[in-house]
Amino acid sequence: MTVQDDPRDVSAETKMTLPEVWTTDSVDALSTSALFLSGLIMVTRNRWLAWPNLALSLNTLFNQHPLRTKGDTAGAGTSRMVAVSALIACYLPLVMIQGASTGSGTKTQTALPLPVDGAL
Repeated sequence: MTVQDDPRDVSAETKMTLPEVWTTDSVDALSTSALFLSGLIMVTRNRWLAWPNLALSLNTLFNQHPLRTKGDTAGAGTSRMVAVSALIACYLPLVMIQGASTGSGTKTQTALPLPVDGAL
């Protein structure tokens, strides 16, 4: 084995340099649109848009490049959390009890209890 083949040779060392274009400052439009769509779903309670929005938020999770971005603009975690909240907001009125039903099949509304004097 010669001196030139020795990997421990100090003269064969080179300085580590990062690639020229590594970090980007671009805004992730997919994540921003998923957050906007989640807000729209929470306001309109449209169940047909809630499931594609969840897929869109998962898409932002799969397509993120954490080593290439300098900061977290609208991260995949935030997008996913808001999409799940929109999904819950859409389906929550379906499972809530809205009123007691009578024997004939019609629903009657139950009266709320009145506050007692001095309770406020």
